[in-house]
Amino acid sequence: MTSVDYRSLAGEILQGVGGEKNIVSVAHCATRLRLKLRDEAKANTAAVEKLSGVITVMKAGGQYQVVIGDNVPTVYAELGKMTKLTEDAGVDDEPVSKGNLLSRFIDLISSIFSPVIWPLAAAGLLKAFLSLATQIGLLDPASQTNVILAATADALFYFLPLFLAVTAARRFKANQFTSMAIAGALVYPSIVALAAQPGPVNFAGIPVVMMNYSGSVIPIIVAIWLQCYLERFLSRALPSAIRNFTTPLLTLLVMVPLVLITVGPITTYVAQGLSTGISTAFTVAPWLAGAIMGGFWQVFVLFGLHWGFLPGMLNEIATEGHSLLFGPLLPAVLAQAAATLAVAFRTRNKARRAVAGPAALSGFLAGITEPGIYGVNLPLKRPFYFGIAGGVVGGAVVAAGGSGATSFVFPSLLGLPAFTTVGNVFLLLVGTGAAVAIGFGLTFFFGPREVESVAAPDAGDSVPETDLVSAPTMTGTVQVLAPVTGRVVALKDVQDKVFASGAMGKGLGIIPVDGRIYSPITGTIKAAMKTGHAFGIKSDNGVEVLVHIGIDTVQMQGRGFEAKAARGQRVQVGDLLAVVDLETVAEAGYDITTLVMVTNTAQLASVNPVTEGTLANGDAVISVQF
Repeated sequence: MTSVDYRSLAGEILQGVGGEKNIVSVAHCATRLRLKLRDEAKANTAAVEKLSGVITVMKAGGQYQVVIGDNVPTVYAELGKMTKLTEDAGVDDEPVSKGNLLSRFIDLISSIFSPVIWPLAAAGLLKAFLSLATQIGLLDPASQTNVILAATADALFYFLPLFLAVTAARRFKANQFTSMAIAGALVYPSIVALAAQPGPVNFAGIPVVMMNYSGSVIPIIVAIWLQCYLERFLSRALPSAIRNFTTPLLTLLVMVPLVLITVGPITTYVAQGLSTGISTAFTVAPWLAGAIMGGFWQVFVLFGLHWGFLPGMLNEIATEGHSLLFGPLLPAVLAQAAATLAVAFRTRNKARRAVAGPAALSGFLAGITEPGIYGVNLPLKRPFYFGIAGGVVGGAVVAAGGSGATSFVFPSLLGLPAFTTVGNVFLLLVGTGAAVAIGFGLTFFFGPREVESVAAPDAGDSVPETDLVSAPTMTGTVQVLAPVTGRVVALKDVQDKVFASGAMGKGLGIIPVDGRIYSPITGTIKAAMKTGHAFGIKSDNGVEVLVHIGIDTVQMQGRGFEAKAARGQRVQVGDLLAVVDLETVAEAGYDITTLVMVTNTAQLASVNPVTEGTLANGDAVISVQF
């Protein structure tokens, strides 16, 4: 099968339709680019149809439609890179996380971090090299050169809320500049100073429990999530004459105080409670306290709860000369770094390996785990869990030996001397070694093995674990079932020239009698339009099926459609894909015929759809032979 260069294809299509200046707008549905041209006479339709990767071109509803098939999102994305046409088009498909609450939370955090992973990895590596340079005497820690380089390495971590404000705003569809203003207020020098002062703080008479938001993650993500709903409400409620400046004004006035008044106290009180409880446990059951600190320290960091431990640690160092709370952090950090290193060895995906290598190095040398956690371990889930397991065991052993730190350092190999003068050094090394071995070993032998086709971590998509293995090749016959009850329409009679021509593959239409659409096969959803009108599913044995609800229903922009499944989700035959209000679709003037197409027909031995009759949901409608 001929390989298609989709970037070149996007450029050739752009040239073929008369260039960017001849395009009013561009969107895409499940199979085709939909362009509105200023002058269709400038488009060379014959030339566009001959392009490798283009199935056909059709003109309908005032649109110039370039039919590409399943890879249309790729071409659309490439158009976005070379033009400004696709910005905020609003109809492209995007992953919507499903599964349990923890999985959805992890996928959300991972997708928000994805665009900043490479700078984060670079900054972490720079911190590691600076730490090494000062340790071996190549760089004077008090020199101005070190100050400048340290600022270069630390800035991204310190102002992390500003970066996350942008990516979270894109994810939640909020105004990203308002989001940056909210984040900027949280790390504003005077706000940081308020968090450091011992006296009470209030806002309009309301007590405010301050915390340091620099480097934090969850507070700004929660703030932007709330911002998107507030902006939508204000956009509907405010008069258009004042909406443009009043919406950001009111959003800032509400969100910044709200975050300071609510997130600060909640985070601080929870963190203080954890700190007090764990400190008490060190006197009763040190191994248990160490297991908790070693296992969950990275989770505390994720939620910003680690700030509650720092005063206690610093006070212990000042009064006792060492901090036992600090001891289990060494195995906690190195276990996550080891899990990241195992991914670098195990994964077959070059882009993931390119992040994992330097991220592991910054974790081991400088104790900077953010690049590894957010770019590698957390998106893949299991390496993060295995790192926690290593931290639990290592933390318990280290705490049982009474190990601690005599100075406030990043837990790392370069910071190891600060841990060797308190407690049992042998148990410190054994516990840390066990944490590293567990984190690395479990990830290497049981972690997900990605393949080359997995999207790069900076592509902005969280990678589902179901995509991490190659589908097996099988032979035999597969039955594609009816996704809905209704009357069959032979493909040649479907009121869409592209589908009727068979250009998208063999299949059939069904005029549904109800609006519940089910999966016709067992497999993984590879494409899901967020408008809810189309789903592309690939079975375990390689059959690619498109379920397209209605003709030209992308124009409804989701009205009347409720998606019940999302891209990346594993579905069984008969699982609910969508619920459609058929009356709404019909009243809008659109054909409700639902298409069931085998889009990779050309790669299969035979594809035989039924051509007439009345079907019940779950009846066999297409017989596929390999």
